Amino acid sequence: MNVKPFTISYTRSPVDVQFVNQCDVLEDENLTDDNKVQKTVKNRDKNNEGKKKEEKYVNYKVEPKRRTTKSPMSPPNELLLKNGETKNETKKNGIISNDEESLKEDATEERETWGKKTEFLLSVIGFAVDLGNVWRFPYICYRNGGGAFLIPYFIMLIFLGLPLFYMELALGQYQRCGAISIWNRLCPMFTGLGYGICFVATFVGMYYNTVIAWAVYYLFASFRSEVPWSHCNNTWNTANCVSVVDGYNVSHVTNDSMLAATEFYLFRVLEDQKAYGIERIGSPKWQMVLCLIAVFVIVYFSLWKGIKSSGKAVWVTATVPYVVLLILLVRGCTLPGAKDGIIYYLRPQWDKLLKVEVWLDAASQIFFSLGPGFGTLLALSSYNKFHNNCYIDAVATATINCFTSVLAGFVVFSVLGYMAHTTQKDIDKVAMEGPGLVFMVYPEALATLDGSVFWSILFFVMLITLGMDSTFGGLEAVITAIMDTFKIVKGRREWLVLGVIIYCFLGSLPSTTNGGQYIVSLLDRHAAPIPLICICFCEAIAVNWFYGVQHFSNDVQSMLGFQPGIFWKICWAFICPICLIVLFVLSIYYYDGIELNGYVYPQWSLAIGWTISCTSLICIPIYIVYLLIVTPGTFKQKILRMIRPSSIPSHVDQDKSRHLYDKYEISSSNVGTTVNTPVSYNAEAISMYSPYQVDNIQDKNDSV
Repeated sequence: MNVKPFTISYTRSPVDVQFVNQCDVLEDENLTDDNKVQKTVKNRDKNNEGKKKEEKYVNYKVEPKRRTTKSPMSPPNELLLKNGETKNETKKNGIISNDEESLKEDATEERETWGKKTEFLLSVIGFAVDLGNVWRFPYICYRNGGGAFLIPYFIMLIFLGLPLFYMELALGQYQRCGAISIWNRLCPMFTGLGYGICFVATFVGMYYNTVIAWAVYYLFASFRSEVPWSHCNNTWNTANCVSVVDGYNVSHVTNDSMLAATEFYLFRVLEDQKAYGIERIGSPKWQMVLCLIAVFVIVYFSLWKGIKSSGKAVWVTATVPYVVLLILLVRGCTLPGAKDGIIYYLRPQWDKLLKVEVWLDAASQIFFSLGPGFGTLLALSSYNKFHNNCYIDAVATATINCFTSVLAGFVVFSVLGYMAHTTQKDIDKVAMEGPGLVFMVYPEALATLDGSVFWSILFFVMLITLGMDSTFGGLEAVITAIMDTFKIVKGRREWLVLGVIIYCFLGSLPSTTNGGQYIVSLLDRHAAPIPLICICFCEAIAVNWFYGVQHFSNDVQSMLGFQPGIFWKICWAFICPICLIVLFVLSIYYYDGIELNGYVYPQWSLAIGWTISCTSLICIPIYIVYLLIVTPGTFKQKILRMIRPSSIPSHVDQDKSRHLYDKYEISSSNVGTTVNTPVSYNAEAISMYSPYQVDNIQDKNDSV
């Protein structure tokens, strides 16, 4: 067996002696350097034990270093090069070296952390508790069996929503980076997920802030002696207008009749009469544009200083909604018919549990309510202290979110019962979901109360603060991801935030037109729901199958001091991916177009909607192809580098943990390379995954 001469310079931690135990080691006393020991490693021929043993020489430098936990047989990380060669390599005298700093993330700038734990919790709660808790959950609950719907709802919380919520909080806290760069530390092949998340967040920001602008318009309109939607004697009212305040006469109501609040929303706020569906949406309304500017100005000054500014803003935006909800609940329960509304809300219809659509709605509601996949949980938790108990945070915030949804149901249906009693209609004829509930039905009820101006101001302040929190979280995900990935924006956060705000504002302008509600409905259906399900599925697979559920559990243990239980591991690795892929398939299967107030969207508009959905998803395969092209090596080596972490968090290296890193340097007369890798690698494993041909280091048939 002919073996080419080579040298391995091996820097390792004194903790792990696995490599040394594989060899017979002899110490050479002639070395003068106290830190170096010349060792003769006798290579054993397992098939011919009696044959003469070959001798190879290894320079063994004893120096404590840290490494990350990996499987002993994992291939080395991607060789990063410096100075334009390959991402992590430096060439000196014909030998390519890879020092430890090339693999570690730059640790020169300490990452800021939350000033108080409460600020983080309020930010997460504020993001999770949004307008959907008020205008979607109550309607979904009563439509799918009332109290019986709570069974599939909480089952989906336990097996789908909470595990994903916990996983993202733990990922962000351990890796301490945004939604793009985090994948270099997990599985570089899935970096496209981060870019897809940024697209989703900005698409949502383009229409979600318009809804907040509508609430701002209502808020300013409420500052007068009487709310303007109380009567039917305004310039925007039609002959079909009826008002509860003026006396609702059932005998005068026809199929064409509209409540005064409905006409105010359609013909004054939106001026929908000047548009014709999505085909002709008209021009932007200057009043709505000003309201939108006001919203984005508030968002900018809440985000421009990072968590230092947003952490202060959430003290108001996250707490005000709960105060208002409790006040509205007390007032609503005193109204006539409120009891009937609450009974209708909670009355169980057990036969509904046999329908697939009910379980699909439960999964969708809990998934979009908690908000995994937006990148917000990754971003917000990345500013936590390393040993923060994110497990308690996940359970607490998810519980508060679900409690808020149920509480909002009582607030909404107490008023719906009152409206049904006043208009002498069945509750299901009054109930609506989405903007129609908060901009048409609820304002009509508020107009009939004593002190309607006060109640109206209170209600729309609640809507604005509910929406603001979610906007803070969604845009923070984009800003954090960009800042952690592109060093050119380091130290320029104010300008980056301004750029993101301007981009979202320009994208929001079509939704401020006379036909803005058609744009909002299209984006609401296509910008986030389907892409996020697919993104979360890929995320669960990348973390628990490529990075490894046990590897991830070890990371959690290094933060919390205990391993996640078997329940969490099973949910992460099996239950969540299965639920997500089923939810994704069924969401596409049950898609039957979009209809809004009797208007059916044309096919070309649906094609635009699907294009928006695919814009986020196409980032995943595009980045895989890109990485496959730029990664050096054979096809097998490319794939291995694409699925293995290419960097490690610098803060983990500084943490007092068991995670240690070792360094090998292999060189021959022609070529050499340095590989950062766990101590249990032997030279054969290193050469196997080297970017150079194996025979540059040793003969292909030889083993070391």
